[in-house]
Amino acid sequence: MTEPRTFTEEHPIRVFLLDDHEVVRRGLTDLLDAEPDISVVGDAENVQHALARGPALRPDVAVLDVRLPDGDGITVCRELRSRMPELACLMLTSFDDEEALLDAIMAGAAGYVLKQIRGSDLVSAVRTVATGQSMLDPETTGRLMRSLRADPSEEPAVSPELASLSPRERDILALIGHGLTNREIGKKLYLSEKTVKNHISRILAKLGVQRRVQAAVLASHLEHSEASERPAH
Repeated sequence: MTEPRTFTEEHPIRVFLLDDHEVVRRGLTDLLDAEPDISVVGDAENVQHALARGPALRPDVAVLDVRLPDGDGITVCRELRSRMPELACLMLTSFDDEEALLDAIMAGAAGYVLKQIRGSDLVSAVRTVATGQSMLDPETTGRLMRSLRADPSEEPAVSPELASLSPRERDILALIGHGLTNREIGKKLYLSEKTVKNHISRILAKLGVQRRVQAAVLASHLEHSEASERPAH
């Protein structure tokens, strides 16, 4: 069982920045470096530089702009995480784009925040994703979840992966979809936190995803399909 990573002034969170605007990179560096437990170890202005420099710097967190002149931060997230599975990627964008949010989640991003976020909230987001938790902009995520529920898409039937879950695993997945922590899920289902963690590991493996936020998106699909199968009272 892996413990959440902890960071201190002696072992700060190593952050890598990717943004095509120098003024944004400087502003983010000043903001984050001012925190005793955070250290910006490098930055890049485009996809090519990010993929060349990022892995050598061994960051804990990568703050990635979604829209870039030579590609997008979602591709960078996927590529960097394939080389550094422990890396937490925080997507930063001025576009309130549901499609990009879904792409970011499926690429394994740990967070997605809009550039209008306050500095203190961004610092909190970096700390949150560094410890292995998910930090997605709640308003944007909520809207995505609602749109997924409103649109059964081309595939309303439950996928074989979801169908492979046991009733208990489905219960846990539904609670993940509602944003509950392991501890809260344990209290609700009268399980120990460790048991919940083991269940979630199995759920993620069965669904073929790496992060609980990806499972949360699939949970919304499951809820929709079950609701559409339920007879009306």
